[in-house]
Amino acid sequence: MIVFDKLWITMKNKGVSTYALREKCGIDSKTVRRLKANENIETKTLDKLCLALDCRIEDIAEFVKD
Repeated sequence: MIVFDKLWITMKNKGVSTYALREKCGIDSKTVRRLKANENIETKTLDKLCLALDCRIEDIAEFVKD
């Protein structure tokens, strides 16, 4: 399962709120809800997050065995 726990840590370390992330990435609140619930998101969203946060994918997502 892919979890996005690291996303929230990276956002906090960089001082980025979910509101700022939505504005910077152009993602909607439904996508933010999906990220918080560790639900499926599109790879283009991951790309937008990495660009907006100037980070690598492993800074925002992690695979965890169920």
